Amino acid sequence: MKNITKIVLLCFVVVSGILLFQAQDFNSYKFNDVDPLLDRPTREGFSHFDAMHNHNENEQDLVITDALGFDNHDIGIDYAEQWASSNPLNPIQLFSSANASPQNARNSMDGGLTWTLVNPGYPGGTCCDPWGAYLSNGKLVYGSGVSGQYVYTSTNNGNTWTAPVLSVSGNDRNTLAAEQTGTGPYANYVYAAITPGNFARSTNEGASWTTTYTSSNTVPGTMIAVGPNGTTNGGCVMYVTNTGSTVPCVYTFHRSLDGGATFTVRSSLNVAGYVGTLNSAGRLVINNARTRPYPMIAMDNSNGPYRGRFYLVYASNEPVGNGNKPDIILQYSTDQGATWSSRITVNDNPSPATSDQWFPAIWCEKNTGKLYIKWYDTRENPSSYTTGVWATYSTTGGTTFAVNQRISNASWTYPCPACGANQNCYRGDYDGFTANPKVGYAVWWDPRNCNYNTMGSYFPDFALKTSTTNIGVNGTNDSAFFFVTIPAVKLYTDTAQFTASVLPVPGTGTFTFTFLNKTTPATQNNITTFPDSIRMRIKTAGGVPTGNYTLTINGKGPNGTPVHVRNVNINVGFIGLHNNNTRVPEKFYLYQNYPNPFNPNTNIKFDIVKTGMVKLTVYDITGKVINTLVNGQLTPGSYSYDFRASDLSSGIYFYKIEAPDFVSIRKMVLVK
Repeated sequence: MKNITKIVLLCFVVVSGILLFQAQDFNSYKFNDVDPLLDRPTREGFSHFDAMHNHNENEQDLVITDALGFDNHDIGIDYAEQWASSNPLNPIQLFSSANASPQNARNSMDGGLTWTLVNPGYPGGTCCDPWGAYLSNGKLVYGSGVSGQYVYTSTNNGNTWTAPVLSVSGNDRNTLAAEQTGTGPYANYVYAAITPGNFARSTNEGASWTTTYTSSNTVPGTMIAVGPNGTTNGGCVMYVTNTGSTVPCVYTFHRSLDGGATFTVRSSLNVAGYVGTLNSAGRLVINNARTRPYPMIAMDNSNGPYRGRFYLVYASNEPVGNGNKPDIILQYSTDQGATWSSRITVNDNPSPATSDQWFPAIWCEKNTGKLYIKWYDTRENPSSYTTGVWATYSTTGGTTFAVNQRISNASWTYPCPACGANQNCYRGDYDGFTANPKVGYAVWWDPRNCNYNTMGSYFPDFALKTSTTNIGVNGTNDSAFFFVTIPAVKLYTDTAQFTASVLPVPGTGTFTFTFLNKTTPATQNNITTFPDSIRMRIKTAGGVPTGNYTLTINGKGPNGTPVHVRNVNINVGFIGLHNNNTRVPEKFYLYQNYPNPFNPNTNIKFDIVKTGMVKLTVYDITGKVINTLVNGQLTPGSYSYDFRASDLSSGIYFYKIEAPDFVSIRKMVLVK
């Protein structure tokens, strides 16, 4: 009894210590529960964040796939305000950071399929507003902290970090950007800024910092973009500050042509007013959750036709006025912020005046000049604030945009947990977008489970499905067939390439995998038009031991992104095929499946009267093979096969048996 009491007491002390540690992390941080001119987390927001349920404290391996076959990556439970970066030397290396207790920094070494917690050693009291950037040489620079921004660098995608260095002093809404082309006089310079308007630079890849410029920034929203100055890569640094009050606010654009040493003011824009509704707490809100029209900016570093173009995106009510609905607005400058284009609405929903669009993030890919934008959008059901994450891109310098796509594979009521009226209700203030030359990658706060999930997704992207999740084969000289399918895409037009592997590796014998329906060896594992399928053959040889094996099918773009994985269970020895040898049937016979109609499971029985090769195949109504259930030698007996159709759509299907001197076909109906 005494030992049990000691154990209980020890557990209480350990848990209490963890909770106290977490409380100290945030108690040392000054919450903003009142001031509408500060964008800090609130105690109300933190009350919903449960770090004890951080389900990927060490490693997260969770891909959420919808019914169409599109993936989102569940990165972890954080505290909103996500940022994303991708390694220019290795596109499958990603980095994401978010507010947490302390901040949660995570990296992925496999294109987002798995994420590992890689927090640096934060100084005491440092919290919030994470940003990151890769340099052209692959070094990762990570900045965080609202009471002064601290910077950490890593040469291995965040697996290890340098000690923290104070980059810039201030009190709110810090930011960070890097020169990424790596070829000009300011190659790999890093820039940082923070409210109330302090700007600093590092000329040695983040190792040390100098404050070079101070301007007025009374409202959070300072941002930095780096681009070319004519033929000089990295020769233009644009710095935007935000002044005024909650509404209206004024964006002022500052330019440096000497690597951030000096600045001049180029222009000011009074364009972003209300975003949603102004409540009695002095906050702009969407369904009582706060928002603000941050000036998100980017520059075109490519050698394409829009090189040097400077982009500004923000949310603003259209028409302007308290209580109206916000759109995502883009303006661009062709003269480094001196003059601006007219307002261009990014969201393409047919009735924008009835729905809310807010929280835009922007990225201009440095090699192609392709401009990506994502945002929250209630177009699916505006009255109930049913929200998804939407995105688009422009290859015309922001003058036109591709058809908007929902990149979250679920929608939710925003916000969740719900916010009370007239509060400073915090659910994050921004999120992030990054891109490589092929595709973009977005991260956002995702409350589909009513918590603080960080979710990620590729865009453009393709869906991936297999025609079955279970197959059965004998261990020697046997084959099974199924289809790998791309049933839909979200503006993806590149090649999808497929490979396959199996685990565990059998102790004897081998599996071989062949993609059958492509014409040449160079393209037999590729899909280039959509929708389309590849027929896959699995063959055994040499006596593979009876048991279960996992076939992993990897589909990816030409540079490794986007990447999607599907698993098929291989049952060696016809797991699921049952033989009753208590009697020898008098004749071959294929029975009607039972139940029929069915959803999603049914049983197929047949009688075999002599030893020989038997094949049981399922077809759809067009005659396409959906699944080969049995393909091997059977002895006389009465057999039954449990068939699962959870991955098939409702409709009429046929199953066919082929045996020595016997062929029979029957119809079955799947109703979901």
